[in-house]
Amino acid sequence: MTEQALRLGTRRSKLAMAQSGQVADAVSQVTGRSVELVEITTYGDTSREHLAQIGGTGVFVTALRDALLRGDVDFAVHSLKDLPTEQSDDLALAAVPVREDPRDVLVARDGLTFAQLPDGARIGTGSPRRMAQLNGYARDHGLTIETVPIRGNIDTRIGFVRSGELDGVVLAAAGLHRIGRIDEVTDFLPVDTVLPAPGQGALAIECAADNADLVAALAELDDPLTRAAVTAERSLLAALEAGCSAPVGAFADVLADGQIVKEMRLRGVVGTTDGSTLVQLSTTGPVPETHDQAMALGRELAAEMLAKGAAGLMGEREH
Repeated sequence: MTEQALRLGTRRSKLAMAQSGQVADAVSQVTGRSVELVEITTYGDTSREHLAQIGGTGVFVTALRDALLRGDVDFAVHSLKDLPTEQSDDLALAAVPVREDPRDVLVARDGLTFAQLPDGARIGTGSPRRMAQLNGYARDHGLTIETVPIRGNIDTRIGFVRSGELDGVVLAAAGLHRIGRIDEVTDFLPVDTVLPAPGQGALAIECAADNADLVAALAELDDPLTRAAVTAERSLLAALEAGCSAPVGAFADVLADGQIVKEMRLRGVVGTTDGSTLVQLSTTGPVPETHDQAMALGRELAAEMLAKGAAGLMGEREH
């Protein structure tokens, strides 16, 4: 008798369906079982408010987690940057697969790069983190830009550029890669210019914590270096007591000497959305081998950032 198909809970957006489809294929390979996608509508998908207003933390995740806890689906795939930093005891973060390109990208009219944007260019983004860093970068380079808050899926956002309403929009490279539209990018923004959101480019695969067989099977897809990096980034976010809609950027990468990975560097930034004040610091330590070591790296950098005045730049802090 063939085993029942595993049910994968996913948001309905084109991007969510694409990344869930890729995970479904990988899970089928490691388990030998078929996987069916179960589409779930989340509050973040139906609300028309800006993400910063509805408090980005968890708006795309709660409905999927509720379906998991009810047993309607066996596992769920999230964009890791959407996950609240507090892990539920009832759910296991079973796998964090190899991370896609973590950078932010510009899709601008006429193939323009960021440096080629005209003075006063209107750039769309729904992210206070991007606004803070784009405005700060423009200010440092004598440019004047206007950051315009936007919402919507990738088609909607790029549509604002195609229609001439905006000069450009800033999106995550990973999403465009996953839906096969990376060729529309006009400029890749280096992480030195715009630090990504904590966990950007990484996926989270969650299932019920008490389903030991499934936790073990999904763990085959886990990438230890990606998990260590995103754990450090999210620990920084949690220690700043900031939600995922706060103007916080963080990125951990490994420093290698040839083929030998030597250390992990964690960079963090907090800023006011107009870019006038940015607190940007980094720390370097041994590559974390445990969850606690990765958490400690994030907390250490957060403490330094708070000492430099980061708390006053984040607006409402979470408690």
